[in-house]
Amino acid sequence: MKQLKILVIEDEKLIRWSLQKHLTSKGYTVFTAESGEEGIKIFEENHPEVVFVDNKLPNMQGLDVILRLKSIDDEAVIVFMTAYGSIETAVSAMKAGATEYINKPFAFEEIEVILENIKSKISIIKEIQLLRRQQKDIVTFDHIIGETSVFKQIIQLSKKISRTKTTTILLLGESGTGKDMFAHAIHNDSTRNEKPFVTINCSSLPETLLESELFGHEKGAFTDAKQLKKGLFEIADGGTVFLDEIGEINQATQIKLLGVLENRVVRRLGGSANIPVDIRIIAATNRDLKKAVDEKLFREDLYYRLKVFQITLPPLRERAKDIPILAEYFIKHYNHQFQKNINGVGDSVRSLLMNYNWPGNIRELRNVIERAVILESMNTLQAESLPGEIVLPGEHERTASAESKPNEEVDIPRSLPYNMQIPMQGISLYEIEKQLIKNALEQTGYNQTLTAKLLGISRDTLRYKAKKYKL
Repeated sequence: MKQLKILVIEDEKLIRWSLQKHLTSKGYTVFTAESGEEGIKIFEENHPEVVFVDNKLPNMQGLDVILRLKSIDDEAVIVFMTAYGSIETAVSAMKAGATEYINKPFAFEEIEVILENIKSKISIIKEIQLLRRQQKDIVTFDHIIGETSVFKQIIQLSKKISRTKTTTILLLGESGTGKDMFAHAIHNDSTRNEKPFVTINCSSLPETLLESELFGHEKGAFTDAKQLKKGLFEIADGGTVFLDEIGEINQATQIKLLGVLENRVVRRLGGSANIPVDIRIIAATNRDLKKAVDEKLFREDLYYRLKVFQITLPPLRERAKDIPILAEYFIKHYNHQFQKNINGVGDSVRSLLMNYNWPGNIRELRNVIERAVILESMNTLQAESLPGEIVLPGEHERTASAESKPNEEVDIPRSLPYNMQIPMQGISLYEIEKQLIKNALEQTGYNQTLTAKLLGISRDTLRYKAKKYKL
């Protein structure tokens, strides 16, 4: 990890000077203060990761300084120094919030050991934060499935871009095309893969909360800011920030984001200090950002800073050859999850899947396969386990229209496939179809094969409709 920023609060000039000289020679950035009040002010302005606090200070005791520092930033790491060591003093310091305890006089070797321990603790804390924010599965390019030539080219381009150090990436594509998976894969294929990958959906938070999440805030920056909070840009230092639905952020946040991209610094809400960050930003949206720029809804300068590399993911309907491959992959996944043993899909189901438009793209396909695996009792997926809009897309639309207008009168053919009496006026298509199927089933003694033949439809269609009408 990068070298720490250290604040030394010590009223004895010689100790303060010698600590600063030694720690600076080791590569640390060191601030010093000779009183508690001065130290607190420097802490608020510069946000050091470690603070050495002497016990005896003018006007303010070390224990009181610790309490003030922890009230400002609960994550502050504090080393308590005293020439009057006792068990009681040590316990009091730890209760106040000190992380380490050292007696004076001390050797610089002791200080170095303490700092190494602190580095390990900070690293563990960041790792825990990372694990909480990451998905359970590590996504790589091996998890992204596609055999069409265009899609293979997109994967190869993404791999090349991933290995650059800081290049900003803009992912475009309809909802459900896999933009989040590409963002994860790019991060995990990069030199940043051991650092945090932090993701936030810009459309899921109110504007004020989004800004606080991204940039953090100082204590007292607004009514509910009870203590200092680091933003996602700080937490992701060294790693990647994935801004999903970037097209939804307001103009004020756009300006601040532009500043991050151009200067690689952030400033917390209510703060005055610029905090350097080493991050890669991957942004994604299903909106037409160029159109948003033309309509003055999105800043043109930010748009061009984001699209250093632009990757447009195609909708699933333009990758028809990949649909059976993806379906087989999801079947294997859900076989394991639901303890099933489905071998795949037959030709008829494969044809249905490939001919469907997939407005929800890969996400919709995954959900359809999950549902089908749960429902299926055969060795291969059958059509009746698929949703109606896939099995009979045109029929499903007509039925949905009829259900939405149950009182609409329609013209009914005067001849029916068998002897059956149904009112010809004042009844919806939905009710007519239900009654036709019910009467046909009764006439054939609920023999599905004969009923389907009588109605002139397939057995699979009959089973779907019978289930739909609860017959």
